[in-house]
Amino acid sequence: MNEAIQIVANIKKGVLNPIYFLFGEEPYFIDKIADFIARNVLAEEEKSFNQVVLYGKEVTIDDIIGNAKRYPMMAERQVVIVKEAQHLSRSIESLAKYAENPQETTVLVFCYKYKKIDKRKALYKTLKKKGNILFESKKLYENQIADWLRKTVIASNYTISHKAAILLVEYLGTDLSRIQNEIEKLKVVLPTTIEITPNHIEEHIGISKDYNNFELKKAIGERNVLKATKIITYFAQNPKDNPFVLTVTLLNIFFTQLLQYHGLKDHTPKSVAGALRINPYFVGEFQTAAKNYPMRKVSGILSALREMDLKGKGVGAASMNQSDLLKELLMKII
Repeated sequence: MNEAIQIVANIKKGVLNPIYFLFGEEPYFIDKIADFIARNVLAEEEKSFNQVVLYGKEVTIDDIIGNAKRYPMMAERQVVIVKEAQHLSRSIESLAKYAENPQETTVLVFCYKYKKIDKRKALYKTLKKKGNILFESKKLYENQIADWLRKTVIASNYTISHKAAILLVEYLGTDLSRIQNEIEKLKVVLPTTIEITPNHIEEHIGISKDYNNFELKKAIGERNVLKATKIITYFAQNPKDNPFVLTVTLLNIFFTQLLQYHGLKDHTPKSVAGALRINPYFVGEFQTAAKNYPMRKVSGILSALREMDLKGKGVGAASMNQSDLLKELLMKII
């Protein structure tokens, strides 16, 4: 994340490299860097003749090199962006020869998503040796996403409460593009400098601030039967927004982490957050849940969750509706 910010900062300063090879499992940062280059390197009047977007499914490496070797028209440089470049994986090594002596007036951008290039081979070594940008876009761990979200919001002149950030991540998962899209919706209706709260998320995105998997997990960890029952009743009444399979999956993750917690020798917040790869905000929940659910009980719950997951998929429980499944799930846990 910090490396992506630095790449963008250098481009803003006018520091440009001949090749930007953007690769890795997280498409969000690849798209952001490529889009920033597309919007900002050339003036608007220069783009029609000097900015080309190619697609890996439709071109060969020779086509790309041919475009890259052209000279710009009435401009200092041209930009060539290759999207979906991962489709060129079988021939990508043949780019190494161009990388040895790239066209100085061309900014060539490869969006090589969901894949890595072999660091032992010529292309990687040549790109690194010749001062090009090699950026690996790695998936963020779940405990890093809330921090990324806060930084993204601050960059747009807003702030977001910790609970609101956690609520969005719990509901939307680790899809950074999806989270960004929901933030954009909020920016349309909320004035700048305001703090985004759970109330804003409930009103404008439709995620209930009180009845969600985040609150259910917390209530179960506290053995708060009344609150947990209210939440599963809401889930049963709104099954499309609260699919049973998602609830079971998140609870399985929670109790798996709780089992890990029981096995830790060091239960200090910093150690727990690092070992479980969770936000330190959640450590208190695990401390509380560990008192209510000893290790043997947690093992039994995980077994029950596997059984409920199968029932939720219709295995041995074809006639059970979501309400019945949720009631049985809560009974087996608490």
